[in-house]
This record gives sequence, structure tokens and C-alpha cells, in this order.
Amino acid sequence: MSPAALPSLPIGTLIWISGPVVRARVAGRLAVLEQVQVGEKRLTGEVIELGHDIATIQVYEETSGLRPGEPLYGTGAPLSVSLGPGLLANTYDGLQRPLELLRDQQGIYLQRGSQAEALSSRTWKFTPRSQIGDVAQPGSLLGTVPETPLIEHRVLTPFGIQGKLIDIAVAGDYASSHAIAVVEDATGHQHPVTMVERWPIRDERPVQGRLESSDPLITGQRVLDTFAPLAKGGTAAMPGPFGAGKTILQQALAKWCDADVIIYVGCGERGNEMAEVLDEFPRLIDPSSGRPLMERTVLIANTSNMPVAAREASIYMATTIAEYFRDQGYDVALMADSTSRWAEALREISGRLEEMPAEEGFPAYLPSRIAAFYERAGRVRTLGGAEGSVTMVGAVSPPGGDFTEPVTQHTQRYTGAFWALDRNLANARHYPAIDWQTSYSLYSTSVAPWWAKETGPDWQALRDAAAQILEQDARLEQLVRLVGAQALPDRQRWILDAARLLKEGFLQQSALHPIDGYCVPAKQVALLRFFVELYRSGQQAIESGATLTRIRQLVDIRRMVQLKETIPNDQVDGITHMLDDLKAGMSALVPSERRI
Repeated sequence: MSPAALPSLPIGTLIWISGPVVRARVAGRLAVLEQVQVGEKRLTGEVIELGHDIATIQVYEETSGLRPGEPLYGTGAPLSVSLGPGLLANTYDGLQRPLELLRDQQGIYLQRGSQAEALSSRTWKFTPRSQIGDVAQPGSLLGTVPETPLIEHRVLTPFGIQGKLIDIAVAGDYASSHAIAVVEDATGHQHPVTMVERWPIRDERPVQGRLESSDPLITGQRVLDTFAPLAKGGTAAMPGPFGAGKTILQQALAKWCDADVIIYVGCGERGNEMAEVLDEFPRLIDPSSGRPLMERTVLIANTSNMPVAAREASIYMATTIAEYFRDQGYDVALMADSTSRWAEALREISGRLEEMPAEEGFPAYLPSRIAAFYERAGRVRTLGGAEGSVTMVGAVSPPGGDFTEPVTQHTQRYTGAFWALDRNLANARHYPAIDWQTSYSLYSTSVAPWWAKETGPDWQALRDAAAQILEQDARLEQLVRLVGAQALPDRQRWILDAARLLKEGFLQQSALHPIDGYCVPAKQVALLRFFVELYRSGQQAIESGATLTRIRQLVDIRRMVQLKETIPNDQVDGITHMLDDLKAGMSALVPSERRI
């Protein structure tokens, strides 16, 4: 809320304060979920309970020093977010206060009750895409603004406004608050339309309908795209213990995934990690354009030392911004790190409200809150007729890496992909530390036609064959611990070798390597085919009489593992040629009397 819009007359008086929860005796009109200003410093809060003349409010700022008797101000509107040009390349806190602007005004410490315009007051170059006399419906395109060199901002008719377009601005530079169009409804009432609208963060933005999620969100991470693919408009949970690499993996996804717009929200994360994100993102280069990645990114910073209630606001604010760009026809990826901190905030607020606790002290409504969050993802037909999507990736930080705790379990119920990070893999410096045995995806069947069309018809078969090799390896590892690998027959020892090649040459991937940091789909399939066909050729050679010793002399494991780093994305044919040579060499290992 801008400083000019602050209410002037109090409607109540504080009578009880317990951390981020306060109660006030109300004399004026007030509604549940209404945004309020608490105390003389006008701290932002939200009404969560009303009982006759007593209102219970969760405050999104630090309440230390607040005293009973201080005033309560109502706004008459729910907690909302400002949507318009200027969102991209910006960094906000959980209440959509622009942190860089406030830093320049106040210094590095954010003062309580600070207010600032969420969107820049600069002018934008508006180009009309409709003309006078057109029918304007919610979601119809009025004009465009080049918000950044990477994203064209599409100004749409706001929801709730419908009628005849009686005026529209000519091409030129306008402030975002300038009325660029006027719509006259059926009753003759005229509605000025600006480039900015306000939207309640807890309300899902309307669409024409939902569509099937059939195109994959290509992340460039082989273990994800192949073994646990995520569809555009889908949802993924990323649980993992401390130090397993959740934040690094989410940053890699933000940099490399093929979404148009990235929304990254640090919800209750440690301050040093969030500071690293805020320092790193402005310096990242978008690999598809060579431009700064921030030109298509919105950052929301809500660290663990900030008031816990603001974590909930940051999650919903990020979702609303994501839906706003989705409505413009863009594919949006929302990275939430981490939803566990949000759940912990719900638990603390619930405890202060003296609600009956459920499992591990979390409130009974935790599952419904998690479900409501992930349900706002999806691929949709917008009100304007375009197609857009919001894909959600939520990191989960289970205490002690225990995946049976409530947040992980409930998140798993409502997400389509489950990317489990393993502490042992991280300790072994195997990154991304995704456990391929525990992770899964419900989108594999939906995205298989895309992979078959783009990379060849055998993607599903190769994927299944590789999974079978890894499964056999997992079973053999238990036997190896008992008797040792040398006691196994050549056929089983070759399975161990093939699994090692898959783990180190395919599943392991360095996010910082100039070649291997991102792997295009064609290279992913070429590498997968290489290791699967190499395994099959080796098995055939062993069954025909070749020894494992001779096969190992032919197969330079170190060289095979380094294929991912030595073959660039645009030279995939080199992998195919090497496979042909190896298969010919395998055939030559078979004794002449056994050859067909």
C-alpha cells in the first residue's frame, strides 16, 4: 500500500498482543481477511478472526514495542498485490515492498512500517493493440509495453470490466497510473483502465479452463528430465536435508528451465543463503538470449529473521504474480524455497491462537493450505484465449531428512513429481543429489509423446532400460557387501560397470561446468542411448563367450564418463559415432566360432 493510501481514522484499539498475533476491540466496520494497519507505526496486518467486537489479526512485521491502547486502522480491502509493468528485474519482500528502493532511502536495515510504491513511477512506451469500437472483455489485449528486452508486457482488460472500448491512448510514453483506455459497459458507466491493477493475493485469478499438461518443462538436468520429468503447468516437491543442494538446484532450474518468466521466492530461508541469491541472480546471464536473467525474473526475499507471518504472504504474493504473467500467455516457473518454513509459520500462528494441534503440532488445516497452494499451478486457457502455465517447484526441508514428517507427506500427496534429495549422494559429491530410486513423476506418460516427437520413438524404452539397470545394480550392491564384486560372474559384474557409467556419466551433472551445466534433450537421449546400448552389447558379448577383462580393455570408463563434458550440445553426432565404434569392437571380442 502506498503512503498516500494509508487510512487516516482508527477503527479500533489494541487490547492483547502475543508475538505476531494481536487482538483489537473494533468500533467500525471490519471484514475477515481485510488488510489493516496496526499501531502508531502502522504495521501491516491481516484480520484472521472476528468475534463480535473483537478482531484477531496476524501482523506481518515485528511487533516488539507494540502496546495495548494503540490504534487499529482498517483499509476496506484485502491484502493485495500491485500488478503491472515494473515487476520484472525487481526484488521485493513478502509484502511487495521494493527492497532496493527502501535500501537507498533507509539503508540496509528495513524499518518497521515502511511504505513504498511497489511499481516504478517511470513512464512506459505503450503501443495500442485494440481500437475504439472494439468489444473489451476481461483478459482481452489492449496494448503492449516492452517491459524488458526479454519480455513484452501485455496490458489486458481487468477482470470485472466488460463493454465497448470508447477511448484508447495512441502510441507513446505514459505513466503506469495513466488511463490508457476507457470501457463503457452496458449500463453506460465508463471504466478508465490503467496499466496497473490490484489483486487479492489469496484469490485465484480466473481462467477460461484448464488444459492437459503435455509439454515437458525442460530443465537441462538429465536426472530430472529423464527419470522424473515435470510438465509445464505441473507441480514438483523437492524434499531434502540440510546441505543436500536444494537451493543450488533451484537456482540451476531458474537459470536453465525453458519457462518465459521466473518467480523465485525465498520463504524463511537463512539470511546468508538469501543474500547469496540476491547477489548471484543479477549477475546471471540468460543462456537463451545472452541478456541478464533478471530481465525475466522477480525475486521475493523473506528471510528467517523476518516476522514469521510474512512467510505466508510471500508465498501467496509470488503465486499471484505468477498467475498475472500466465494470463498474458507466458509459461511461468515459480520456485519456492522452502515451503517447510511457511508451514512452521502456520504452526506458530496456530499455537498463539490456541488452536487444537494436529500431528507434530501443525494445525489441522495444514493439508488444505498446501493443497490450495499447489492447485494454483496448471496449464490454462486464459480469459483472452491464449495459453499459459504456472509450474511450481516447492523445496521442502524435513527435520533430519525424515520424509515421513507431515509437510513432506502432505506435499507429496498434492504434487505430480517428487524429487527426493539424498544426504549420502551429497556427501559423496554426487550432484544433483537426486535419489533416482525414491524420486518419481506422474507426468512421464503425458510428456512421452513430446520426447518421441523431438528426440526419437525410443525415449520411453531407453528410460525403462536404464531404470532396470539401476534397479539390478541396487540389488547386487547388497550381495557385493557380503561376498565382494570379484565373486560375482562376469554378467553381473558388467551390470555393476554399466550402472557406474549411468551414475557418473549420465545422472551426475555439474551445475557450474560450461558444457555440462545444461544438457539439451537431443544430447540427453544420445547419452542415454549410448550407455544402454553399450550395456546391451556387452551382455551379448559375454553371453557369446567374451570375457569381462577384454570388455574392460575396450571400454575406457573414464573417457565414457567424461563424454557429457567433452561433447558440446551442438555436436551430438560425436556420441553416436563413438557408440558405433564400440559396438563394432564388442562384436570383435566374440570368439570367431561363436559369431553368427
